[in-house]
Amino acid sequence: MGKLTVHALRAVLVVVLAGTVFIQVGMVWALAAKPADGPLPLTALRAITIVGMLSVQFAVVCVWRLVAMVRRGTVFSHAAFRYVDGVIGAIVAAALVWFAVTAINAPGQRDDPGVTLIMGGIGVAILGVALIVLVLRMLLAQAVARDGEATQMRAELDEVI
Repeated sequence: MGKLTVHALRAVLVVVLAGTVFIQVGMVWALAAKPADGPLPLTALRAITIVGMLSVQFAVVCVWRLVAMVRRGTVFSHAAFRYVDGVIGAIVAAALVWFAVTAINAPGQRDDPGVTLIMGGIGVAILGVALIVLVLRMLLAQAVARDGEATQMRAELDEVI
């Protein structure tokens, strides 16, 4: 991975992390300062938003660590699985948060249930992203196994020579 790519990805991760912290601070402030009035249960939605932002932040930290491992050339190790599993868990948590928002919003959509169906579809798509990352984790497992085999073969070849 080139330096430009790493710097660009890290810049995006910093912006996402700063944005999620900003949103969390705003939601905490809104929970403390503003009454929860209106047709939707705003207190629950604000609390869910805070939890959702935590899942995004956790994924950002895991991706940051994986990028560091790529730069050091240590990504093909068993230590990388912890961070990939963290990303998968964060995506699943985000999907569950989205389903919670969908459930809270659903009673207000009785006249137009299509909105709830669309929101449910978005939740399923988020779970699909988790499945894609799971497939990538399986590819990483194969690469780690191949790397181990290559190291063993190099050691055997060195003994012969």
